[in-house]
This record gives sequence, structure tokens and C-alpha cells, in this order.
Amino acid sequence: MKKLPCEIQICMVSILFTSVMAIGLIDYENQINNLYEQNIRDKIYYQLRIDSLQSVIENINQYQYHFNETSDEELIDAMIQIESSGNDNAYTATEDAVGCLQIRRTMVKDVNRILKRQGHELRYEFKDRWCRQKSIEMFNIYRDYYNLTSPEEIARCWNGGPKGIYKPATVAYWNKVKNHLDS
Repeated sequence: MKKLPCEIQICMVSILFTSVMAIGLIDYENQINNLYEQNIRDKIYYQLRIDSLQSVIENINQYQYHFNETSDEELIDAMIQIESSGNDNAYTATEDAVGCLQIRRTMVKDVNRILKRQGHELRYEFKDRWCRQKSIEMFNIYRDYYNLTSPEEIARCWNGGPKGIYKPATVAYWNKVKNHLDS
């Protein structure tokens, strides 16, 4: 058998090498396309899961409000009775707690901080604690800002601060409020 010239051999090796490379590139391109399609399927799957979880959360929140049978007015009235026996002029000197909801200076500062963060120009003064209407306004700003929803959570966090629901010391306060609501 006759040996092929060197140029033809090189040419054939180049063609063979190029063919192998092309097949490899086509294979890589197919793998990339498969990964891209899998990524799209995963995104759709996880988006459906997220949507499903959001729906569950919305349902939970809906039931949370559904089972909250105590109106805000009833709860506020009960807390006013516990805090001050309904006396707008109540004053506890040892705590500098003032008015129907026994608001301390730190609460007025917290409410003003909340209002500032929310971009409101309204600010409360310490003397506003003596006014029932303004005390209830501050109470509502505090409750809404900390997203307090159940009567127990509202009462315990009013008594013990934003994390009052986790403080054992606020259980007795809640029991007093609950007993007043139940009576």
C-alpha cells in the first residue's frame, strides 16, 4: 500500500480532529440547552411553590383575624380599666405613667420615632398622655407599627414592650385584661 503524502495526512488528521471537536461542541451545546430548559422548569416549579406558600400564609392571616372576636374598642376599654380604672387623670409617680393607658415618656418617644420613620409630621408631647383620645391614637400607632393582631399579643406587648408576648411577666397582665373582657 502506497503511503499518502504528508500534506494529505495532515489534512486528514485536521479534518478528523475538527470533526471530533464539532461533535464535542454539539454535545456541549445540547447539554447547555438541556440545563437551560431544566432551569426554566425549576423556576416555574419553585414559583408555583412560592405562590402556594403565599396563599397558605394569606389564609393563616385571614383566620387569625377571623378568630379575633374581640373588637379593638372592647380591648382598649378593658386595658383602660386595668391600667387606670377608667381615670384619665391617673398618675403613677414611681413610673411616671400618665393617663387612662398609663403611658410613660419612653412610649411617647417610641411613637414619635415610629411617626418619623413613616414620614409623618405629627409628633406627640408628654402632656398628650393626659388626653384619652391622644393616648388611644398613640396606642393604635404602636399596635399597627409592631403588627400586633391578637388581643393577647396586643395587651402583652403594650405591657412589656414590642417583645412582651415572649415575657412571662406579661402573662398576669393579659389574664387581668382577659378576665375583664370575659366579664
